[in-house]
Amino acid sequence: MARKINWIAWLLLVILWNYGFPQASPFQDVLVAVILSILFIIIQIVQSRHLKKSTSRSKFEQ
Repeated sequence: MARKINWIAWLLLVILWNYGFPQASPFQDVLVAVILSILFIIIQIVQSRHLKKSTSRSKFEQ
C-alpha cells in the first residue's frame, strides 16, 4: 500500500512540476523526474528499515 501512495505522490509532484513550469526545457523535466525518483527510492529504503525495526521487536522486551 505504501508503494502505491509513494508512486501516486511522485506522479502528482511530476504533474505539478510540468504544469507549474511549462517553460521548462525537456532536460529540466527529466532532471526533476529523476531527482524525485531518487528521493522516493530513499524514502522507501527508510520506510523499509523502520518497518524491519518495528516488527523485529518482541512485545516482551523492555
